[in-house]
Amino acid sequence: MPSIDIYTQPGCPYCIHAVRLLAHKGVPFNEINAPHGTPERAESIRRSGGRTTVPQIFIDNTPIGGCDDLMALERAGKLDTLLGKG
Repeated sequence: MPSIDIYTQPGCPYCIHAVRLLAHKGVPFNEINAPHGTPERAESIRRSGGRTTVPQIFIDNTPIGGCDDLMALERAGKLDTLLGKG
């Protein structure tokens, strides 16, 4: 099973949507609260190569992108493989 980190911010609808999809998939993930101005947000920006939006999702330390990117992987039928379910 891959390790999954998702950096989120309270009240972010895109974060909520991405977290719901991962939970629906039944995979364990580490949700990291990363509001603006926090060390966690700075870490998210560093790890993602400069992306400043949330959520930022990493599967086995590989930056996947945000919610739209996660949903695109799901629509293309590629997410399950990345999650070790395919």
